Amino acid sequence: MPAKRPPVPLSRERIIEAALHIADTQGLRRLTMRRLGDALQVEAMAVYHHLPRGKEALMDALAEHVTAVHVEPGGSWQDGARAWCRASRAALREHPGVLALALTKPPKGRGAIALREQTDQLAEAGLPDAAGAVRALRAYVFGAVAVEVQRSGWAEPAGEDGEPWLPPSRGGGSPDADADFELGLTALLTGLAAR
Repeated sequence: MPAKRPPVPLSRERIIEAALHIADTQGLRRLTMRRLGDALQVEAMAVYHHLPRGKEALMDALAEHVTAVHVEPGGSWQDGARAWCRASRAALREHPGVLALALTKPPKGRGAIALREQTDQLAEAGLPDAAGAVRALRAYVFGAVAVEVQRSGWAEPAGEDGEPWLPPSRGGGSPDADADFELGLTALLTGLAAR
């Protein structure tokens, strides 16, 4: 008889990973502490050891996970802004199940640090009103990804017909979506340069 494997220790990272999987494959409404506990093979109360504020803390952690984007500085402010927008888009598209959280939760923790870092990088690269530019860039990226997710057919699970629900393919975008994103980003950067 094979030896039993010891259970994988519960950690904040494992909890977030499992929660992201549920949100991306079943929808955010289906993410409950009980379902999360089942996915982790622990009692739901065990999750509270790592997230004492429970579901509120979990939602904050998921939003932080997809918005804490880091890009190395380099080149012009346009190069830095373009790299940051592309990285932000990729992170949001990777986890469409938590896009609503990223759109509605104010930046906290690592997400807030990433925003400050981006603002500082753009300012150091010579962009006046870098804070205003970051707000505009964030609004553009979030809006563009929301439209992509909407067009992809990704939505909360439709359940009455019993049809399996599938999230959009992740990773690469469609050529049209990529071209549309780059066109809008170029227009926004041109506008910021003209201010």
